[in-house]
Amino acid sequence: MGEYEAAQVVKTLIGKNININGAEVLLIGITFKENCPVVRNIKIVDIERALKAYYIKVTIYDPWANPAEVMHEYWLKCHNETLRESTYDAIVLGVANHEFLELDLSSFKFENAIVYDVKGILKNDVDGRL
Repeated sequence: MGEYEAAQVVKTLIGKNININGAEVLLIGITFKENCPVVRNIKIVDIERALKAYYIKVTIYDPWANPAEVMHEYWLKCHNETLRESTYDAIVLGVANHEFLELDLSSFKFENAIVYDVKGILKNDVDGRL
């Protein structure tokens, strides 16, 4: 997990004529599995690192993750409180937390933004799935 998903996100961004260099991605979900606070042995970090290799800016959000633990384990900043109103070029769903099913993703997307669902749980407006 990681390189392949990041490449798929990048290909989809390119397909929508979104500039990769400096693109902003919201990575939703960083815990080991859904509805669980464990951040050990997580593979979603590989996607984050692969996206950064393309000079993409990544914001991580997971209400189940402890930001201090994520910082300690992976040196990554993670938000676990309500997301601020901001817009992104892409949203990547990496963990199937039940809260994410109720999240209005349209309020976090630029008009031409993509949604990539690694877990295959979203029903609508998805540009790519694993």
